[in-house]
Amino acid sequence: MGRSGARTFGLTVRGRSLLAGGVATAVCAVVLDERDLLRVGLVVCLLPLVSLLLAVRTRRSVQAARTLLPARSATDTPVEVALDLRGGPVFGALRLADTVPDAAGPVPSTPPRFTVHRIGGRGARVTYPLRPALRGAHRVGPLTARAVGALGLAEFTREMLAPDRLLVVPRVVGLHGAPRALGSGEGLPGAAAQQGQGSPDVMVRTYRQGDELRRVHWKSTARHDELMVRLEERPWHAGVTVLLDRRDGAHRGHGAGASLEFAVTLAASIGAHLLRRGEPVEVVTEDGAPVAAGAGLDPLLDALAVLRPAARPDLSGPSTAAGRDVVAVLGACTPEQAGQLAGRHPGGGYAVLLDVATWDGAGERTPDPAAAAEVLRRAGWHVSVAGAHRTPEQAWDALVAGSPVSPAGAP
Repeated sequence: MGRSGARTFGLTVRGRSLLAGGVATAVCAVVLDERDLLRVGLVVCLLPLVSLLLAVRTRRSVQAARTLLPARSATDTPVEVALDLRGGPVFGALRLADTVPDAAGPVPSTPPRFTVHRIGGRGARVTYPLRPALRGAHRVGPLTARAVGALGLAEFTREMLAPDRLLVVPRVVGLHGAPRALGSGEGLPGAAAQQGQGSPDVMVRTYRQGDELRRVHWKSTARHDELMVRLEERPWHAGVTVLLDRRDGAHRGHGAGASLEFAVTLAASIGAHLLRRGEPVEVVTEDGAPVAAGAGLDPLLDALAVLRPAARPDLSGPSTAAGRDVVAVLGACTPEQAGQLAGRHPGGGYAVLLDVATWDGAGERTPDPAAAAEVLRRAGWHVSVAGAHRTPEQAWDALVAGSPVSPAGAP
């Protein structure tokens, strides 16, 4: 934890006034040859000086450390900040103020403030809660301390701690099911069952709730002593690409209620859902650039936490790798931009198209999502349209069911 720089130190107005009065009293006592008055003047002069010395001792002896529990959190998840103080003693009151951005919890005009009157031998701890509303890398701090002597004659203001980093990742919501023929269609790979001499191998896996009984493979069931189902024949599958449209001009709204935040939450949830199903997943932006360098859910969420809008005007970009399915989370699209996306993946795909006009309180004109959805559907895509009144779970359910969601948010 860093100790730094911005600090003030000295007598207060009361202390300076008292010192000036003591000096004046002492001068008058010398002129008038009044020894008792001189003693009074010297005592008055010593009071602010002693207070100043005690403030110096407090400033040098008190140390602080900040702990974020946890230092990596999801949006709308409580975070506890603990400030541990040690050293002392404290003469007077020690007033602490920790600077926290509005997106991480309290508003900037009223940062968390505490007053400490005593630090015991084991130190002292003060805590305060945060509830981050926006994803991102937030700076918690610096922590400033203002100490005033018991008589209010001397004070110091010091930056005790440098800022710490609080990483807030997108919220991941639980999704269910998947569109038919998306990915491997089965989650985890199955085993091969030999049908007989001269017959091709059949891929099977254990039965899961919702599987059709006509797909039960009875010979494998008898062999494994548990229900086994046949996997539908599919071409070679390289995984799923989740495309996130982060174009600034394609989204509306501000803060946690913006359509971009809805899109990020949905993309993160789709990625997490498919990873749990055993699918190889890659999340890319509208230009085809991978969002995360590493594999797995945590690197993906960390990268999405700091994702920023892009100034690109269209959806042109490289084609999707052969053998990969595509799930796109799109903002506002014109029919031409929808055609650009369809051209990048001629085999069709899946898209959740946001009706960003429902996020736009200013009434700014936006493209009609129905026209873009029609272009994608003619190109073989499965599309659902979601408005601001829908949740990410409902948007995904509509895509799974193959029924669109109206712009107003009603089914």
